[in-house]
Amino acid sequence: MSSVKPYSTDKSKKEEVAEMFNNISPSYDFLNRFLSMGIDIGWRKKTVRAVSELMPKRILDVATGTADLAIALSETTATSIVGCDISEGMMEIGKKKVAKKGLSNLISFKLGDSERLPFDDNSFDATTISFGVRNFENPLQGLKDVHRVLRTGGKIFVLEFSQPQVFPAKQLYHFYSKFVMPFLGRLISKDKAAYTYLPDSIKAFPHGQAFLYLMANAGFKNNSAKKLTFGIASLYIGEK
Repeated sequence: MSSVKPYSTDKSKKEEVAEMFNNISPSYDFLNRFLSMGIDIGWRKKTVRAVSELMPKRILDVATGTADLAIALSETTATSIVGCDISEGMMEIGKKKVAKKGLSNLISFKLGDSERLPFDDNSFDATTISFGVRNFENPLQGLKDVHRVLRTGGKIFVLEFSQPQVFPAKQLYHFYSKFVMPFLGRLISKDKAAYTYLPDSIKAFPHGQAFLYLMANAGFKNNSAKKLTFGIASLYIGEK
């Protein structure tokens, strides 16, 4: 899982991932909307609805990126939302978006490694990760550390790409991710490797039952998975 890297240098995966997202951060939001045709907005809304049922006060958004999910989570009962990411470039854009929406008193940011989160044990009611777990160098360790910072009874919500298994979604998604996404990504972001790495990382990452098994190994219980849009993405929920 950790062998798929953006640049294949001597650096660690987490170093390469931080570098990649710093490189593509100026065009990331535009490309995200463009390449997903806006479908990701609906996925985040479904995630927010699931989180809202828990009525959390403190939420940690791991791999927050440009803070799209953190901003969406402002619609919950949370009184504190912390976005944590390894990429300063992505978070800088997130901070500007949060300030523009007048949410700086609710949403704060912390530079940090997802596998060694800079927070105390039992600090949060809910943790969320959207499209970030597959970028962890060691996904199991990252999930274990998320488990550590959650309070007992708290929940993890993971929104992640998966792989459609039914015709014709499987074939169309394969073509789009293998050819269209890398071409448009390279054209707009100017990073030749990033939008080849992203679909490769999706292909290499466990989904469905395999990811639920990973969550169980990290200590989560009552784990569930819900397929979104023909299985292009999945929402995983687990409890501490």
